[in-house]
Amino acid sequence: MTEHPPHRFERGTDGPKVIVAGLDGSDSSLRAAAYASGLARRQGALLAVVYVQPVMPAGAAYGVPVAETTGEIAEGLVAEVRAAAERVRGIWDVRWEFHTVRGDPYTGLVTAADELKADAVVVGASESAGHRFMGSVAVRLVKAGRWPVTVVP
Repeated sequence: MTEHPPHRFERGTDGPKVIVAGLDGSDSSLRAAAYASGLARRQGALLAVVYVQPVMPAGAAYGVPVAETTGEIAEGLVAEVRAAAERVRGIWDVRWEFHTVRGDPYTGLVTAADELKADAVVVGASESAGHRFMGSVAVRLVKAGRWPVTVVP
């Protein structure tokens, strides 16, 4: 009789089981979520849609209801994903979950991908000119080298 070592998680050995898609409401993030849903459908993987709520203490200091605003954005994104899933029910069967984490986009996506044991991460290309100097979330995720990262234009 052969003794088997205890089961341990291995990324990407049998195809992706969990695909994380970063969603912030931008056009490129919506395209990334659509692309990720196609990957998840073809691979029989779970699509984990992740919205990172920004933490803006400066806005809160001026009395801006930051938590309410970002919560409303998250609710709107969930409604949009649900509506899209409902439109294609029966012809486009994808298992999906929506997750919200707080923080900066890079750290939030890394945290979510780690907690969900993601096999792949899909994000939209940055639409901000400032990222040419500071580095986009997508570039930082690729440099982290922890998952295959797909950047959708």
